[in-house]
Amino acid sequence: MVLARGLSFVLVGCIYAGSSLAQDTPPLSAIDWLSDSVALPPADVTTDETPATNSAASPSVTVTSLDDPSPDRIGLLPPDITGLPRTLWSGSDLGTLVPQVMDIPKLDLPALQDFATLLMLAEADPPLGSSSRGEMFLARIDALLLMGRLDEALSLLEAANPDSPQLFQRYFDITLLKGRAHEGCVVLDTRPAVAPTVTSRIFCLARSGDWTAAALTLNTNRLLGDMTDEDVFLLTLFLDAEQAEETTNLPAPSRITPLIFRIREAIGERLSTAGLPLAFAHADLNDTTGWKTQLDAAERLSRAGSLSAAQLQAVYSSRTPSASGGVWDRIAAFQRFDSAIARNDLTAVAETLPPAWEAMKTIRSEVAFAQLYGADLRAMDLPAEVTEIAGQIGLLSPDYEAISNGISPFLRALAQGRPQEVATSDPRQLAIQSAFNGANPPQDLLDLAENDRLGLALLEALSILDRGVRGDRASLTDGLAFLRHVGLEDLARRTALQTLLLERRR
Repeated sequence: MVLARGLSFVLVGCIYAGSSLAQDTPPLSAIDWLSDSVALPPADVTTDETPATNSAASPSVTVTSLDDPSPDRIGLLPPDITGLPRTLWSGSDLGTLVPQVMDIPKLDLPALQDFATLLMLAEADPPLGSSSRGEMFLARIDALLLMGRLDEALSLLEAANPDSPQLFQRYFDITLLKGRAHEGCVVLDTRPAVAPTVTSRIFCLARSGDWTAAALTLNTNRLLGDMTDEDVFLLTLFLDAEQAEETTNLPAPSRITPLIFRIREAIGERLSTAGLPLAFAHADLNDTTGWKTQLDAAERLSRAGSLSAAQLQAVYSSRTPSASGGVWDRIAAFQRFDSAIARNDLTAVAETLPPAWEAMKTIRSEVAFAQLYGADLRAMDLPAEVTEIAGQIGLLSPDYEAISNGISPFLRALAQGRPQEVATSDPRQLAIQSAFNGANPPQDLLDLAENDRLGLALLEALSILDRGVRGDRASLTDGLAFLRHVGLEDLARRTALQTLLLERRR
């Protein structure tokens, strides 16, 4: 953001004089980095009545009946797409379900990462106890934010029309992290039920070019004692470019939010996202950051399954590396292979595939690589020395069932859903065999699934499978057996294949 030049205003007294701590707002989320962008209602309020704001603007008041339709039913993927019943959540109690959604483990297998996202996007009937407040909907949004799935969370929020403070708070933060702050500010100005806090109002006024109103708002609320010393100081620098240039080495913020992140960026004190929550890495995927920063963010997001294969390819291919070592060697290996594929040069493909594959293994983006190139490799008559690598890539691609060259009999049988037909002594393969050979799923999961609590059972199955991926063979059998029992055969096969082909034992 370009700061105003030549803007002159006087802050009465010392910057820190007369300021006091703003009133605390009860937390509404397990996420501790959401911006204080809008005035939120108290946590125990049963209506959506907008509280008084500390902004210079006049607040609007709206009341929503608890009998209004619950946003908990909103989803992007209908049952005929997900293959999951509309009763996915309907038999579960809200108080039990929401903590489970917020406690989804950090999953390492792409198949499980994608399925957890699908659960959050599924269109389904609300759980027991749902109301117009949409606690389950908010929990699903927050789970997506924790997974770094900002695009999916944004689409879900847009489907709900984020006109409540809680929904808009998340919408605004996503637009900030995605470099679309102007959109967030425009929506903020058109939502009468959403009262901006002083900081967000000043930020949006400045972005719209109304620097005088932004300065007046800052001055007025500082005198009223409605702002923290820290916010007064930061916003003063934000509005006064000359003072910002003279001020260096700002102290670390007491709390980093997307709004604070963008304000500090605007005054030339950009924070590194390396130690911040995953969602912040999206802020590095724009042309205003250096290529190395973009690459680090893209690899981090791809590793978590929060960046599409096409996006990773775009970042990797955007420039030519001018250095060597580390990420630059990975980029060079990837680009040489990509060029060989584009030329359909079998000799070059065979030569460049092994180093490119090793590069993708280093950043745990093998499945993304397989999505990009699995079909091309399958169509090529490759020399014997690379057929094993090509076979592994094929098994990690969407067309895994059709792969037959370069893979072991067990993997071939597993891809076709019949691993029990191949003799093995490998402990993990034996655990997988058992799941495909009639092992009984855990009874507690079966009981949940049979009482319109399939969603809760699947959340618990994700935790079980996560333990299985990390080496607990009994859990691997239990989780796979349950997936197959409820008709998720494709997910069971892909999970089993990825367990064997990817090193994900942390």
